Amino acid sequence: MSFQKPEKDFGEGPIRITLTSRKVASLEKVCSELIERARSKSLHVKGPVRLPTKTLQISTRKTPNGEGSKTWDKYEMRIHKRLIEYVALYLLL
Repeated sequence: MSFQKPEKDFGEGPIRITLTSRKVASLEKVCSELIERARSKSLHVKGPVRLPTKTLQISTRKTPNGEGSKTWDKYEMRIHKRLIEYVALYLLL
């Protein structure tokens, strides 16, 4: 009598992909390609869901030594996020 491991259940479930980028155009292009490929395999797709954009800001002095007029430079970086959700069998992906 030998012990047999139970087989894994490769059932259906939601698969979430989160994409982040600084450039909106490239992010939208990748999202549309992923959705197009999923629909060609007849998968159920939700998205792209546009998540809130993070804005990172840094203020720094222009002069390195502290003399002169007190002028500041302001830099900003925006990070855009998209969420795509598939509902499919795990074996299909």
